[in-house]
Amino acid sequence: MAQLVPVDTFDLIIIGGSGDLALRKLLPALYHRNCDQQITAESRIIAVSRAEMTRDEYVDSVRAALLSSLGSIDEIKFSNFANRLNYLHFDVLDLSCWSPLSKLLQGREDIIRAIYLATPPSLFGPVAQGFKENGLMTENMRIVLEKPVGDNYAAAKAINDEVGACFPENQIFRIDHYLGKETVQNLLALRFGNSLFEPLWRREVVDHVQITVAEDLGVDNRVEFYDEIGALRDMVQNHLLQLVCLVAMEAPSSLDHEAVRDEKLKVLRALKPVTDAMVKSNTVRARYAPGAIDGTAVPGYAEQLKTKSQTETFVALKVEIENWRWSGVPFYLRTGKRLPIKHSEIVIQFKPVPHAIFDEASYDTVPNRLSIMLQPDEGIKLTIMAKQPGPGGFDLKPVSLDLSFEETFGVHYPDSYERLIIEVMRGNPALFMRRDEIETAWKWIDNIIAGWRNSRQPLDSYVAGSWGPTASSTMLGRDDRAWQQD
Repeated sequence: MAQLVPVDTFDLIIIGGSGDLALRKLLPALYHRNCDQQITAESRIIAVSRAEMTRDEYVDSVRAALLSSLGSIDEIKFSNFANRLNYLHFDVLDLSCWSPLSKLLQGREDIIRAIYLATPPSLFGPVAQGFKENGLMTENMRIVLEKPVGDNYAAAKAINDEVGACFPENQIFRIDHYLGKETVQNLLALRFGNSLFEPLWRREVVDHVQITVAEDLGVDNRVEFYDEIGALRDMVQNHLLQLVCLVAMEAPSSLDHEAVRDEKLKVLRALKPVTDAMVKSNTVRARYAPGAIDGTAVPGYAEQLKTKSQTETFVALKVEIENWRWSGVPFYLRTGKRLPIKHSEIVIQFKPVPHAIFDEASYDTVPNRLSIMLQPDEGIKLTIMAKQPGPGGFDLKPVSLDLSFEETFGVHYPDSYERLIIEVMRGNPALFMRRDEIETAWKWIDNIIAGWRNSRQPLDSYVAGSWGPTASSTMLGRDDRAWQQD
């Protein structure tokens, strides 16, 4: 396991500190990093929210959130963590209410000051402006923007302009928690740290690529927010397109953050636009109907929303990259709510052997496949053909060479937010999205949304607990391919 190095003393101000993201993700991540002594005793976590509660009540809510996610906590370690917690109740849109925060930060201008916006995107600009107008800007400062940054190109550009008017680009950290996953980071090591795979990572050898991000949960208490966003904006614009970039990018000149992000941007610019004529053949949009997950009946999206809606909870796309390395190699993407399991995976499907010397009628030969598992268990699996042991004949069988990160390295990170928050404090933007990445991705997504609107692409349906609508499988079936889980 890599050595855990403490970060410099910081003040982390979480705007929206009593919300779901803060209590379910950010505070548990900070708790774990504190338990591993990566957070100094002088560091502080300052939660800001409109919820009326005392500091003690807020600490109790953090304890309850940790118990909910972990099952149990070490009270001594929690007490140490609670010493870092502060809580302020005020409306960040009312600039006259900022004085308590100003007083709390006074005299700590020389340490790291980080702002985490666990809020709707509409507040990103006003909060940034609030820090500037209240004289709270320092040289050693960062601001973290949660996804999604806007809901289209125009909105993203406006938000970037507003925040950029207060903070330089090198202080803006646009977070995508998938970039903090160990296996996602290992894509770079797998491709550029080994001579084995890079010669195979091209159109002459790869048949196609599949990327699946499946969730067994529904929208639950996010239903009103989700209905304004949908699966395409919520998942594809950031998570899935970032995975496409890491799979398809060329080798950067170094691991310098700008070199890596330059190569990702080239992939986004090479994405073939999905025109109105291509929408019906290359995209599927659907919404879950009532069904069952692990034997438990669950309602459909329409029943949860209780109003009419055309918002999708499932998207499948056929994506093409127009460059020399990937021309002609389809990338199939899918993501959805209320699928059978929580599962994220990248599958690199290689082409069949050019000439089969084994009798295909007798032997179950399958092309080689590299599977990169992102969640819930992180690891890498290479499927090859091997002869079954024994003197009875020449029987072939596909077998897997497995690498489980948890078993191999003896460590398991509960959540990628732990890594990302620490990288914010270190001022390392390598695992975060640059402005031009965000805006280029939105331009491509906007084409699909416009195509759905112009072509009146129907909203399909799928039973909760299934792998999505039949149209998703049909899209691959037209290319004589199939989803890996099907």
